[in-house]
Amino acid sequence: MGSNKGFMIVIFLMGVMVFITLTTHGWDFYQQTMALRSTKRQRLRKDLLRKYCKGGNQSLDDLKDTNLTNFIVDDKHGIVYCYIPKVACTNWKRTLIALNYSEPYPDPMVFEHNWVHQFERFQYLNDFPKAERKAKLQHYTKFLFVRDPFVRLISAYRDKIQQYDQYFYEGYVRVILEFYKNQTNLTYSHKVAKKKGLQPSFYNFIQYLLDPQAEKKEPFEPHWRQMFRLCHPCLVEYDFVGHQETLQEDAQELLKMLKLEDEIQFPPSYENMTSHNSVKDWFQSVPLEDRRKLYKMYEKDFQLFGYRRPTELLDE
Repeated sequence: MGSNKGFMIVIFLMGVMVFITLTTHGWDFYQQTMALRSTKRQRLRKDLLRKYCKGGNQSLDDLKDTNLTNFIVDDKHGIVYCYIPKVACTNWKRTLIALNYSEPYPDPMVFEHNWVHQFERFQYLNDFPKAERKAKLQHYTKFLFVRDPFVRLISAYRDKIQQYDQYFYEGYVRVILEFYKNQTNLTYSHKVAKKKGLQPSFYNFIQYLLDPQAEKKEPFEPHWRQMFRLCHPCLVEYDFVGHQETLQEDAQELLKMLKLEDEIQFPPSYENMTSHNSVKDWFQSVPLEDRRKLYKMYEKDFQLFGYRRPTELLDE
């Protein structure tokens, strides 16, 4: 009886060891598969940029200082990050701030949203002389994250036009209400405006974007400015192109490239309320002709970053 029991324990332990071995091999295989998939994805994304950037005659020397305000420089880790509003930039800024503390690095989520967006928190590429800029762009790891252009626009509308603060009310919401909703005698206070329920519709926002006068007055506000205009992917040769749609996977791969994957955890992303499935619903109020004009305005972003043309919105 005792020997049978001992035999059963040995068999059980052997089974556990086999299970652990298979599980470990399975996990290793999964990680290898994911790494290969990510490498292939990066190659395709960079090939796409080369394809659509071919034949350009501009160089970095042609860019003004104001064209480089979105390029954050981290000398400690040799990083240049071009941030695009409405594309995980809050969490990337949190991560970069955390990396500039001593090890062990703090959890990026301890840094509050408004605090990380204060301009003076970072060094920017245009803070340096031209020779230094070139050296950093040549030797540092350069990355950006992009997003489906129409989904990004919806997100910008929800965040800055529906939930406006004084800055966005005064500079944009008030203007849109006056010109495209024909409202007069508007208050100058965003708090009063909110109490009155004053709010442009999504179509009013699109009308504003399509109005030639809007862009003539000043370049688009960065939250809806074209991504290629913020980060100049035809002039800067990026080492890593991340997508919002594969954010967690891409973030992990980038941290691995930077040899930081064991040092810091990129913050988890919450379920995005602006999903691809809801895009058609948002655009129902926008006439077909205006949708086509809007696509033309953001076409370069769609092409450069590999987002499909939304035929269901444009070919009705």
